[in-house]
Amino acid sequence: MGSAADAYKRLFVEGDTARLLSRPHPVRHTGYDLEMVIDRIGEEADGVVSLWLRDPGGAPLPAWTPGAHLDVFLPSGRQRQYSLTSDPADRGFYRIAVRLIAGGEGGSEEIHRELKAGDRLRVRGPRNAFPFIESPCYLFVAGGIGITPILPMVAAAERAGVPWRLMYLGRTRSRMPFLYELARYTGGDVVVRPDDEFGIPDARMIFEQTPTGAAVYVCGPPPLAEAARAVLALHDPTISLHTERFSPLPVRDGEPFRIRLHRSGFDVDVAADESALGAIRRVLPGVAYSCQQGFCGTCKTRVLAGAVEHRDRLLPDNERPNAMLICVSRARGGELDLDL
Repeated sequence: MGSAADAYKRLFVEGDTARLLSRPHPVRHTGYDLEMVIDRIGEEADGVVSLWLRDPGGAPLPAWTPGAHLDVFLPSGRQRQYSLTSDPADRGFYRIAVRLIAGGEGGSEEIHRELKAGDRLRVRGPRNAFPFIESPCYLFVAGGIGITPILPMVAAAERAGVPWRLMYLGRTRSRMPFLYELARYTGGDVVVRPDDEFGIPDARMIFEQTPTGAAVYVCGPPPLAEAARAVLALHDPTISLHTERFSPLPVRDGEPFRIRLHRSGFDVDVAADESALGAIRRVLPGVAYSCQQGFCGTCKTRVLAGAVEHRDRLLPDNERPNAMLICVSRARGGELDLDL
């Protein structure tokens, strides 16, 4: 039996057959690169503005599904991802919403303080890394600006006549966008819980009453998704959990390694708990990146030497020997030589 198990592992887990039988599921790319006009900008909450984007000639925009986002290329050259939060049935406009992050890396400040109606923006997408699945019932949990991808999902569940519940969390009502839009959805249960009125929410209160077989969608700060995983893992194995986050993935099971930046002449040590991107930015702060979660491809870098432990959801098999996404992938061994 031991020999049979070893043979099975070699064939179906470690060998070429494994890649054929268990193909990765990368983010769907629609291949759209579009020039858009900002039709209007609206204030949705304290520190949150919405941008309505349209085709300059008024042509219908590419179709999208709830959970999709746009890559937005700002005039400064910064690239950022923002969830689509409008109605997928309306092909005339895309709407995104952006919270101002003071002291951040400048993308939100540029949008809030420099963009105006009539400006043009290049966007890519829509792409969907947070797909909305069919389910007999839904629990949606949004934290603050995390309402943006959830709002079209609520609308879709409402149209389908499927039972749903939304738990909307935030610091204060004044900082929670789209409260006025939620009032139109009467087919489900909307629970708004600002911290200043109800206190910090208890994860068990949010997730333990989830119906059997439900699809749970969580978008917000990392502790919210971590609490969902912890509670639902003990609650009911029939529940499916779907999460989206706005911050880099934590490094798990990492080993330290060294990177040689071939063109720059630097050697950089990467700690077990940090990303290659984070280490490289200590010496090359201008290196391009965006999502920091391995799906947008902005940080794709040519590998000149060394083996890569790929942790992304984007690169096809034919690119993996000679490229990596430095935001999530690591060295398989002690050193990598990169074309930076």
